[in-house]
Amino acid sequence: MKNTDNHINYVEFKAKDLDEIKQFYEQAFGWVFTDYGPGYTAFSESGIAGGFEKTDNEIHNGALIVLQHEELELAREAVLKANGKISVDIFLFPGGRRFQFLDPSGNELAVWTEG
Repeated sequence: MKNTDNHINYVEFKAKDLDEIKQFYEQAFGWVFTDYGPGYTAFSESGIAGGFEKTDNEIHNGALIVLQHEELELAREAVLKANGKISVDIFLFPGGRRFQFLDPSGNELAVWTEG
């Protein structure tokens, strides 16, 4: 499936123990995992791409919905123009760049681009 601007592209969860969470989803649903260092693992075979980020903090809202956009700066400006707030400014990660934002109700989402 082609990546399309502004479509949900990825879902990211928090996890206290990555080994435990991988074992659970492998056994329960047959998901396949790829580790990216000690603090992150991505999953596939779930219907949508996603991953788990290790955290020691209490988990309040464990899911981060991630949108894809070819022009990250343009998407960031659109969020601000629509009265969203940037919660994490643009940063690099293995595979691309992204930022996180809060919508007017306080829901946090992210937007990423390759490269």
